[in-house]
Amino acid sequence: MTTSKRRRVRWSFFIFFLPVFLWLLLLIVLPQLELLRMSFLGTDFYGESGVTLDNYWAFFSEPIYWLTFVRTAGYSILVTLIVLAIALPVAFYITKVVKLRMTGFLMVLILVPFWVSELIRVYGWMILLRESGILNHFFTAIGVFRQPIEMLYNDVTMVMGLVYTTMLFMIVPLIGVMESLDDSLIEAAHDLGAKKITIWRTIIIPYTMPGIMSGSIIVFMLVLGSYLTPNLMGGKNSIWFTEQIYNQMIIYFNWNQGAAFGFLLLLLSSLIIWLALKVTKQDWRTVIK
Repeated sequence: MTTSKRRRVRWSFFIFFLPVFLWLLLLIVLPQLELLRMSFLGTDFYGESGVTLDNYWAFFSEPIYWLTFVRTAGYSILVTLIVLAIALPVAFYITKVVKLRMTGFLMVLILVPFWVSELIRVYGWMILLRESGILNHFFTAIGVFRQPIEMLYNDVTMVMGLVYTTMLFMIVPLIGVMESLDDSLIEAAHDLGAKKITIWRTIIIPYTMPGIMSGSIIVFMLVLGSYLTPNLMGGKNSIWFTEQIYNQMIIYFNWNQGAAFGFLLLLLSSLIIWLALKVTKQDWRTVIK
């Protein structure tokens, strides 16, 4: 390689690498390190005081905190399972049933709702489900309801909103894996008399397991860290763990406690994902490919 070509490679490396490095360092690494430092500092009337584990111990000593996390993790797992149950047949239909020219059209239909922000999509659901919303007007007009009822601000609508806002992140990994599944395997099993449920259990699901785990991890982490949908559609009674972090930092101005809760959320969610990989016997390197 000539000297001039080496210089061009070196300069192009710095031009493309330096902005990415600075973005990661200044906006992700340094803020996270500062939050980690704050999480080990105590607070008194005069401000920060000494290194302590009290901020982390508060999570385990106060039932409201760890019960809220258990509730959040439980609903996150439930939402992930519902999304998976819906996304599997949708991905199979797009990749194996419809004609090739319809695949792009169906993918556009799935992507269109995600061209707008999550806040707009949640407000759209609120317009449909609120007491003076479209569904209540429709059902009262046809005589199903005698008077409008409140469909919002409960766990059912919260779960429905979370399923809707995360569906794409399960469908895309599944489609990527199912496209490489040889159709002749399914046809051979069908010709040999295997039932549809047997084909799904012995061929499709084992083959797509890396995509299932990849999509499940993404959906689980998105739901676990969600704030808008549980807060707006679940109401005051649907307490989410991210709301506890928000309250500590913004309402109580206790950034040290909020930082500790944030890292606990990261550690506990990583533990849940690790357990899921162990139970399903999946290699994390295969899942993240």
